[in-house]
Amino acid sequence: MKTDKTKTSMTKKSRRDFVKNTALFTGGAMLLPNLQMSGMANVLGDKKLKLALVGCGGRGTGAAVQALTADDNIELVAMADAFEDRLKGSLANISKAMGETKKINVKEKNQFVGFDAATKAIDLADVVILATPPGFRPQHFEYAVNNGKHVFMEKPVATDVPGVRKVLAAAKKAKENKLNVVVGLQRHYQDSYLAALEHLNKDAIGKIVSGQVYWNSGGVWVRERQPGQTELEYQMRNWYYFNWLCGDHILEQHIHNIDVANWFIGEYPISAQGMGGRQVRKGKDHGEIFDHHFVEYTYPSGAVIASQCRHQPETMSKVSEFFQGTKGTVYTKGDTAILKDYSGGSIFEHRGKDDPNPYQVEHIKLFESIRNGGVIADAENGAKSTMSAIMGRMATYSGKVIKWDEAMQSNIDLAPDELSWDSPAPVQPNADGTYNIPKPGETVVI
Repeated sequence: MKTDKTKTSMTKKSRRDFVKNTALFTGGAMLLPNLQMSGMANVLGDKKLKLALVGCGGRGTGAAVQALTADDNIELVAMADAFEDRLKGSLANISKAMGETKKINVKEKNQFVGFDAATKAIDLADVVILATPPGFRPQHFEYAVNNGKHVFMEKPVATDVPGVRKVLAAAKKAKENKLNVVVGLQRHYQDSYLAALEHLNKDAIGKIVSGQVYWNSGGVWVRERQPGQTELEYQMRNWYYFNWLCGDHILEQHIHNIDVANWFIGEYPISAQGMGGRQVRKGKDHGEIFDHHFVEYTYPSGAVIASQCRHQPETMSKVSEFFQGTKGTVYTKGDTAILKDYSGGSIFEHRGKDDPNPYQVEHIKLFESIRNGGVIADAENGAKSTMSAIMGRMATYSGKVIKWDEAMQSNIDLAPDELSWDSPAPVQPNADGTYNIPKPGETVVI
């Protein structure tokens, strides 16, 4: 399949922007060309590819539109969500975004709702989009791989260490079976970051020894408790504020910046220590997560990265990365990459206001690889960058130095694999409706 320039130059808005603009009510890629695929993954050439969407919030809806746009011979045949209203709303918005098209063929019987919906939708597809809250990602990914499906899955890929281990095991199996897996760490598909990495690999700034990475913003949506909701439904509707579903914003959002540090340094951190808490966002509807984290990551090479993320309105917003090497610096933010030497001289500059939308590119690359018999294997890095962010959360919640090897042995399982609407919520409120908040020095994280 040839890459259509009109596809790669689509609007540069994120999947969250897509949600706003369609009035929704919910809120180290490795390409190895010309590999012979196993029969398990034999969906080459001009075959019509069947697509399933698992998780019908704004993120999944946007990803589905981008997938349908990425390939000329693809059909959305199944959708799954815990909630019928989200599924129906998503289908309406996908149809609205795509206009008159034969690419949407989701029959009523293939619109699955409930906790067993994901497996039913996955069974009908060649390619699946996994975009539920991340607490469900490990079991959905494992099932998709075990059943020979190519996968696009959003980040992060787990909310706890057992989930990370499950994803790593499935990632290995996916690679062995030549299944393509793209993870929504879209900076790996963004021209500015790829250009910066190319120059880093040419030793343009020497060895990276330190850096600062940021996701500081005013925060995201809150969904208030509605009359008649069970505790489980409330938490799933307001999923961002519960660790079994979200993992805290250091994981759900700041993973992007931590992942860039790992990618540019070429290593994963061996330890983390830091601090955090709740100062501003601390109401009952804010669940159990912090509103700020500061973490110091140490890498095997000796590099030390300072990580900041904050959800506090009317404060400085900053989403970017800045690294210091032995010969110069690199700054990355969105479509911008700037490398300088220590005299202030320019080494390289990329300002790509006309660059392709990386959210679209990752889907185009996925389907090109499927068509051409290639293998994209993002899942291992997705799991290890997820683990890096979880290790940061462990550090801020406990106030202790967290070491990678010790953290990877944790058996604290936040997200149960088996749930029904009769199940108690994994986290229970106190008598006054508040939730227990992690306390450094007391909270056990491993």
